[in-house]
This record gives sequence, structure tokens and C-alpha cells, in this order.
Amino acid sequence: MPKRKPVTLEMIEANKKIYDENFESSHNVDFVEHLMTPIDHLYFRSKFVGFDETPERNNPDHPLIYISNHSGMAFPWDAIVFVSMFFKRNNFDFSKSVRALTAPMLSQSTLMNPFLVEKFWKRGGGIDASFLNFNTMMYYQHSNLLVYPEGVPGIGKPFSKRYQLQRFATSFVRMAVKYKTDVIPFATVNGEYVNPYNLKSDFVNKIAQKLGIPFIPIGLMTLLIPLQPWMFYFGFPAKLTYVMGKRIKPYEMIDKPYEDITDEEFQQIADMIKTQLQTELNAAVVKYGKKPYQVKELFSRWRKNKRKFPYFLPSFWPSLFSEFDRLSRKGRVKEMKVDVFSGLRAFRRHPMNIAFFVPILGWIPILIKGYRKNDT
Repeated sequence: MPKRKPVTLEMIEANKKIYDENFESSHNVDFVEHLMTPIDHLYFRSKFVGFDETPERNNPDHPLIYISNHSGMAFPWDAIVFVSMFFKRNNFDFSKSVRALTAPMLSQSTLMNPFLVEKFWKRGGGIDASFLNFNTMMYYQHSNLLVYPEGVPGIGKPFSKRYQLQRFATSFVRMAVKYKTDVIPFATVNGEYVNPYNLKSDFVNKIAQKLGIPFIPIGLMTLLIPLQPWMFYFGFPAKLTYVMGKRIKPYEMIDKPYEDITDEEFQQIADMIKTQLQTELNAAVVKYGKKPYQVKELFSRWRKNKRKFPYFLPSFWPSLFSEFDRLSRKGRVKEMKVDVFSGLRAFRRHPMNIAFFVPILGWIPILIKGYRKNDT
């Protein structure tokens, strides 16, 4: 394996532009308050276990690294909900919340942004995952970091391998050791049911990745995507449950200077951390994963909020996201009504949303806009 090019302080200093590139903290406050809160309350109903006390940095100069399992065969709603609602739980204090390192292909084209909202990931604080970017973010003072060590193979695993952690990348271990910062693991439960019962095809995924799509699940819902394009971003109402694990200190797991640690030794540490997270994940699934949809609770919330029907359902999310995007580009969003009438008005303001409901032909304008490269 070729030796990785060292990252210098000069390179990091020159790269600090990524801190504020397309990112505004006030935008995220509005996004969570006016858009993700109703979606979470009436659909995903997130639950945080063990997060009553937010972990403090062990090293004040460097952020903590949060890690978790990734849900299989679904658009990354597990991450969107975690980042959003964790931010809200911490009273919109970014210093106690997280920014995510994301797969670069998510920001390379508008198609991989929810409902074609341009620069969605970067405006939300996402950072393209690269070794230089990771090093640079380790000097970021205003929030902690979120990393999914399984990467694309984690979110692209078939339903038959649900809750089975895939091979961990070592970058988070390298950063934790190099900067002597702690790792905060948490288990994501029921995310596997956001898009369940799908198969994986390596052949189909290779084609998809050439098109800038990480993977394409093979299942019943896949057959409906040509007929209703909004289902490309669809997720079932699984009750997303996040269970904090035991804090990890990777820099205490080996008695060597960072520069002398081999790739094999970094992988061994990553494998030990993976074993711990897998054990904690298994226990969390037993306790919180028996009824992934909690249907009675779901219908109860819908009954109590019937005036907002059907705007909180995924078929209306194109209107929610595009209307919020329109308002946010004018400045701070003070109010965004969530009801059927505001949903219909959003269709009038955003005719492009009609394409999400046009069988087959609707994909033509979606792909034209979707493959327009984002300016970064």
C-alpha cells in the first residue's frame, strides 16, 4: 500500500475555507425548527437514549468524533435526523452538536441532494470526506464531528445484513490518535427499516456509482421510482432510535507515536472499536428494535395533528424542502406553515415539483437539473 502523503499545518491553514463554505449556522437553526421538527415529530419520531448529558471535549483544542452504524439501502435519513435533532436537543448550540463528514458524491450533483435542493449538504454543515478535510476539521472549534466508518458499503448493504457492521475505515482512528481526542459511539436502531427488504447488486451499484449515485436498492419500492420520482428519496416511518455507547480513547489503545503506527495497527484498533460498537448495537436492537415502526404511536400523532395532513407525508416533502429553500435564500425563516393549503401553494411557487409526480417523463427535467454540477 503506498504511503499516504503527510498533511502539513500549512496545508491545513490553507484549507480552512471549508469551515464556512456555503455554511451558515442560522440557516441550520431555521431548517431544524421549521422543517425537520415537524417531519421528525410526525414521521420518524426520533428517540435519544443516554444523551441526557452531552459529552464534553477531553481535549479543548480538538473536536470529539461521533461514530455510528449506517442504515442499509436508504437515503441517509438516519444521519439527517440525528444531526438535526441532536442540534435541537442541545438548544441549537453548535459547540455541543456535530457537523458530518459526508461521501463526496453526495455534493457532486444536485440529484443527490434531497428533492434537488442545491448545496443541501454543505449548507447543512456537511464536509466532503477526505484526509485533508478531516485533518482540517480537527482544528474546528465550533462543533464536534460525525463520521460513519462503514462509508458507502454501510448504507448500501442489503436487508439480509441489517445491523451487521461492514469493514471500518481507519481515518477516524488516525485522527483520534493524532489529536488525542475521544470517540463517542452510538447505535442507530430501526434505521434499517427506513427502506427494508431490499437486495444488493454489485453490478447495478457499479453502474449507479458511475452516474454519481452511491447505490440502487433492488426491491419493490425500486420498481415504483420511475412511476413516482419523489420515491427516490422515500423513507418509511421507522422510529429512529439513537443509543449512546461507551466512550473510547483510541490514543490509549497503542503505545507508539502516531508517526510509527502502521496501517495494519490502525486497522486493528478500528476492528476493536467495531467489535465494541457491534456489541452495543446488538444490545440496543434487542431493547429498541422489536417494533421498528411503533404504529400506534404514529397514528396517534397523526390524529392529533390531522390539520397538517397530508403535508407531513413523504409525498409532500418536495414542497416542504423547496419552500423552505425559497424562504431561506431571502434571509431568516421566521415562519413556515405546514398544512395542505400551504402545500398546494408551494406547488404553485415551485412548478418543478410537479415532475416528481409525473410517471417516467417526470425524470427528464429532474435529471437535467439533477446532473447540473453544484458550484463549490
